[in-house]
Amino acid sequence: MIIQPGIAKANMGVSREDVTFEDHPLNPNPDSRWNTYFKDNEVLLQIDKDVRRLCPDISFFQRATEYPCLLILDPQNEFETLRKRVEQTTLKSQTVARNRSGVTNMSSPHKNNAPPALNEYEVLPNGCEAHWEVVERILFIYAKLNPGIAYVQGMNEIVGPLYYTFATDPNSEWKEHAEADTFFCFTNLMAEIRDNFIKSLDDSQCGITYKMEKVYSTLKDKDVELYLKLQEQNIKPQFFAFRWLTLLLSQEFLLPDVIRIWDSLFADDNRFDFLLLVCCAMLILIREQLLEGDFTINMRLLQDYPITDVCQILQKAKELQDSK
Repeated sequence: MIIQPGIAKANMGVSREDVTFEDHPLNPNPDSRWNTYFKDNEVLLQIDKDVRRLCPDISFFQRATEYPCLLILDPQNEFETLRKRVEQTTLKSQTVARNRSGVTNMSSPHKNNAPPALNEYEVLPNGCEAHWEVVERILFIYAKLNPGIAYVQGMNEIVGPLYYTFATDPNSEWKEHAEADTFFCFTNLMAEIRDNFIKSLDDSQCGITYKMEKVYSTLKDKDVELYLKLQEQNIKPQFFAFRWLTLLLSQEFLLPDVIRIWDSLFADDNRFDFLLLVCCAMLILIREQLLEGDFTINMRLLQDYPITDVCQILQKAKELQDSK
């Protein structure tokens, strides 16, 4: 999935393959392995940019993992790491972004004064892998196995808490398999929420627009006064609930609190119905501020949520659930 064409595992007694006329780096054939390799670089660069800045409030993802992929790091195998592949690709001279519509946007770095993502953090020496590199490999292989959705910005925020949970397990026997366990759980979780990342499904019953409207219809049922206030100010659920629902609240709270929310979320049989109730609870818990505030103040409240006690939010969500 990630190895450059023409490179084979040396210690299996297989030597480097010769570049043939049928398949070489300049082969225009769309079925060429080299052609696929270069196309994959667009996806890889977007993933790389996102995972390098994963959970910037903690240093965990920048630290070296105790369990790197030795097969790839073994110098005898001539494999290039994904990090090295990004550094060497000609695409590094451009900024690549793939949005939910599936459109890849590329812009020249000369138009952007921000420092390139490659220089944001100190790179670990050869022979070491940072935790973000493991996450990068998980997302890249997922994108290869699921070409219909590939990679969309935001998936890194979904896989981050999963990997952190497995990679910090106090049982070293389990921690050793954090990469595989994360891939398995991420794949299964994405099977349930991937429609949120597909723009063409937005207006369907399984799409994100329907779910955002469900937040407001639930709020109308639980607190009609607050619902009418938000409607009066023309505060649409798209302004805040899109991020809440798509990223499972992973951007609204610190990582330990996100994990606590996900514990309750994934333990519930109707986990994503419960997520809607959690979002309603978040609104109701700041109802007094929302009722008093104007559009600008309320937008600031909703986009930078003020309550940090997630247990209070979960308790309120449970009350809403029990009051059905």
